[in-house]
Amino acid sequence: MEWQSVAFSSGPTGPAERQRAESGIDAAYTAAGLAPPEYVVWVPSPARGAIAAALIAGHGDVLRQSRPKRAERLDAAVEAVRPLLDVVAAGMSVRDAVRTHPWESARAFASSELGPRQWARAWGETGGRLWSQVDDLVSRVRGAVGELAGENRGTVALLRGSTLDAVLGQHDAPWLALFDSLGHLDTAGAGRPGTALSAMAQVARAAGWWWPYERVAIVSERPVDLHRDEPGRLHRADGPALAYTDGFALHAWRGMPMPAGFIESLTDLSPARIDAEANAEQRRVMLEIYGYDRYLAETGAKPVHRDETGVLWRIDLRGDEPILMVEVVNSTPEPDGTHRTYHLRVPPGTRTAREGVAWTFGLAETDYSPSKQT
Repeated sequence: MEWQSVAFSSGPTGPAERQRAESGIDAAYTAAGLAPPEYVVWVPSPARGAIAAALIAGHGDVLRQSRPKRAERLDAAVEAVRPLLDVVAAGMSVRDAVRTHPWESARAFASSELGPRQWARAWGETGGRLWSQVDDLVSRVRGAVGELAGENRGTVALLRGSTLDAVLGQHDAPWLALFDSLGHLDTAGAGRPGTALSAMAQVARAAGWWWPYERVAIVSERPVDLHRDEPGRLHRADGPALAYTDGFALHAWRGMPMPAGFIESLTDLSPARIDAEANAEQRRVMLEIYGYDRYLAETGAKPVHRDETGVLWRIDLRGDEPILMVEVVNSTPEPDGTHRTYHLRVPPGTRTAREGVAWTFGLAETDYSPSKQT
């Protein structure tokens, strides 16, 4: 799917991509009835873009005086962006004209053309398939931008608010996928806002987030690294799951945010270290990496229920809900004739092994009656 590739593309953007993005930005301004921006300022990440937006809005003193725990990092980012903006007054934000109004017009036209039922179906078959993954990624980026301010709530809100002024570029892919499927990206006339959508699609295919102002457009590069697991969650064991050239990055394990370096530090795991971890999410990651079966064996855990389907185990965790696992044996032998044992995570309220196995098939315990074990 093209728009999935757009949403999750990574790699440094070269001159050809910049030229393509800038051409699309000019077209978006023109479609909105505006003169193209006099200057296009490229920044290495959405974090730098948000800082630039805060500076343009006149919040430079707030950024300098907040003195968060990561003050040096924030100060460095501010000073890196400031010279780029000293050359010209950016003017007012034109995001509403460039993105909001064409978007609303396109949605109104498409929903009127299709009707509620077909509109919902079209969304479900296109952008809806991308939405949750992209929306989660966008939320994580916004949260990480805010965290540059440490514990200063006012500055956190300021930086996060600056991200809301951005056009999302590649992360507008879900909606662009919908309009593309309807043929609205390349069609104009008859009330269709195709020119504006086509321009935004061009930028999305070539760049990350961007902030449009009367005289200046601030445009972010795409990430240089992006790693996800099979369900599409941010995930990486040996470095940042999302990274930009300026060091702005997100670390995650199966979608859960992790501190930088945490996963790499887990080279000497033991049940004692796992039990001593106070952070519940990090403890669950440690358990997954260590291995539930190994933890059960080394801690002398006792099963809470056993029947013909398997064995139900319970791991009680301090300050967290218990972890329940069903141990099952695959009836199909491996090439060497052995039978592989699996430990399947089941809901904390599971009472019997049979109930747990049934849950893995999406069934109630009373409805689970396999004619053959597999």
